[in-house]
Amino acid sequence: MRLLVKAPAKINLSLDVLHKRPDGYHEVKMVMTTIDLADRIELIPQMDDTIQIISKNRFVPDDHRNLAYQAAKLLKDTFAIKQGIAISITKNIPVAAGLAGGSSDAAATLRGLNKLWNLGLTLDELAELGAKIGSDVSFCVYGGTAIATGRGEKITPIPAPPPCWVILAKPSIGVSTAEVYRNLKVDEIPHPDVDGMVEAIYRQDYAAICKLVGNVLEEVTLKKYPEVAHIKEQMKRFGADAVLMSGSGPTVFGLVQHDSRLQRIYNGLRGFCDQVFAVRILGERHSLD
Repeated sequence: MRLLVKAPAKINLSLDVLHKRPDGYHEVKMVMTTIDLADRIELIPQMDDTIQIISKNRFVPDDHRNLAYQAAKLLKDTFAIKQGIAISITKNIPVAAGLAGGSSDAAATLRGLNKLWNLGLTLDELAELGAKIGSDVSFCVYGGTAIATGRGEKITPIPAPPPCWVILAKPSIGVSTAEVYRNLKVDEIPHPDVDGMVEAIYRQDYAAICKLVGNVLEEVTLKKYPEVAHIKEQMKRFGADAVLMSGSGPTVFGLVQHDSRLQRIYNGLRGFCDQVFAVRILGERHSLD
């Protein structure tokens, strides 16, 4: 039996870094939501006891560096599974883009193999396992909209933001998350109002949400990569209601409520940026069906 699982991207509506922890990670406080741009994961049982990654995207590693591979291995090792699996990944989410594509692939693999191998794990149990793979994997197991704290693995669900369009533009560069964090001077930068963002979402106050978007990592990425700053400026100029870099970048997203403005921004960005997407916020949690 083959199984298909969707692996949606995420954006950060608010991302704050509080301090460096003794374990070397940074303490974060973020508001994340899933969007309707997704990779397609197909899980294909194999006769031999191996894990195989299949992808036509040359930027997707096909070995232990792949987070979906790590997710399958973690389940096999933890539950002594003696079955092989081929994981076919059709990429729609840009790679190394600040959209948690790899983490979402891992989370989708965990959810899918839980069903395929009849493990009977809850989303909470899968999220706990996911935290061993990467900081964003726990959120991606749940999907929806949530506050993420700790190093990103402590997840508190909140309601979905009001419906709107999300326009994404990714320049043709990759950004190293580790390098961005290394260059971050937490004590010298303005911090976004994460609690204010959460309250605005509970009130379904679109105007306040647009005013409160913020990401401390922009401070580092925009200085190092002027292309990202340029996309931000252009998106604002074309009329997006709010513009922010997602994660450590380099993808920039804009929120838009009016369809008429959406087309203008999309067309304007396509003029100088290869990867441009117009999608909706999903905002709803995954189920284990």
